[in-house]
Amino acid sequence: MKTFHLSYDYRCPFAKNIHLHVIEALRGGADFSITFVPWTMGQGHRAEGAPDVWADPKQDSANLALAVSASIRDQQPDHFLAAHEALFRARHEQAIRLSTIEQIEGVLAPLGVDMDAVTADLATRRPFDVLGESFAFMSQFEAFGVPTFVVNNDATFVRYMKPPTGDAQASTAIISSLVTMMEEQIDVNEFKHTKVPN
Repeated sequence: MKTFHLSYDYRCPFAKNIHLHVIEALRGGADFSITFVPWTMGQGHRAEGAPDVWADPKQDSANLALAVSASIRDQQPDHFLAAHEALFRARHEQAIRLSTIEQIEGVLAPLGVDMDAVTADLATRRPFDVLGESFAFMSQFEAFGVPTFVVNNDATFVRYMKPPTGDAQASTAIISSLVTMMEEQIDVNEFKHTKVPN
């Protein structure tokens, strides 16, 4: 079994690629144990002296999809993978900004997500607190972006260029090979092609 944490922000296309591969692999029966970690990219861009973005209601729209996903992950886990995929696809394939609850409900309600329960959870601000806790967790590894894997108490940022093709075995092989490298080749600090492949 491959066990790891994996961060995400729905605004990042590279997070989309890796997470769709992970979802494809899990649906194909991959032996992965994953903790999905919402990580807001907005925290690093806040003005000096401004409050943390998860504690600032003025920033709620930018972090709403993440907060909704945290609610579903924690309170409706059977719906999480479908919701996770749908939110990534809505943002990057349908150009839905996911900045209002109406936009998000339009994406998730057809999947059977209880949006009344999500809205009630958001009203307590618990899911926004989760964003803060998740950011603190990733900060101990000096994480700077998404997607970042945490394997054996070591973090690795990955930029994967292509989404899955519908082949669960191929997606499983991609994720397994990445995690194996993280487990076994900890001295590899940077591995990057000098140009984007065609």
